Amino acid sequence: MSKDLVNALAELNEKEAIEIVRERLNTGAEPTKILDDSRKAMEIVGKRFANSEYFIPDLVYSGEILKAITSMVKPRLAKTHEVKRLGKVVLGTVAGDIHDIGLNIVEFMLDVNGFEVYNLGIDQPAQNFVDKIRETGTTIVGLSGFLTLAFDSMKETVEAIKTAGLRNKVKIMIGGGQMNDEIRKYTGADAYGDDAVAGVSLAKQWVGIS
Repeated sequence: MSKDLVNALAELNEKEAIEIVRERLNTGAEPTKILDDSRKAMEIVGKRFANSEYFIPDLVYSGEILKAITSMVKPRLAKTHEVKRLGKVVLGTVAGDIHDIGLNIVEFMLDVNGFEVYNLGIDQPAQNFVDKIRETGTTIVGLSGFLTLAFDSMKETVEAIKTAGLRNKVKIMIGGGQMNDEIRKYTGADAYGDDAVAGVSLAKQWVGIS
């Protein structure tokens, strides 16, 4: 059944995936295991996208299936036990960019891997990141942007965090489009991630978990 869910979601078979989740919940399956299988499936989707087997519409569709699954599972998760959180992460798509597919997948992946995630959403001015960092006391910030114009917004956001006196308190990762070390240096971020898996890996590294 575990493999069935991974395959159904990875193959973008919404009806089958939802039916499997419903059946597993009805038979008392551990909610965290369902989320873990969903995470494995999204890793496959991400790899297929990177290999040009899947395209933007496929990514959008996988995100919609994922939303449906998490909405079914999370109420059960809250009832069973409190998830031990590894740390806090503030995420958002920077000003001028309205893409959130990758952002939402990163949020999900961080969530099921034990992080408390604050997703600001799309087109976020630098000050919103500064305010949320102060409010939450987070030590990790993720700046997302798909368009090339986002690079300037990322740079401005990092500078705003620095001006606010918070730069030495947070680690900043960037992602969302075609990132490289040159862009990382330009924006002033600490690291970049090619996909959601890389984002989770960085976050774990920054809280001292290999």
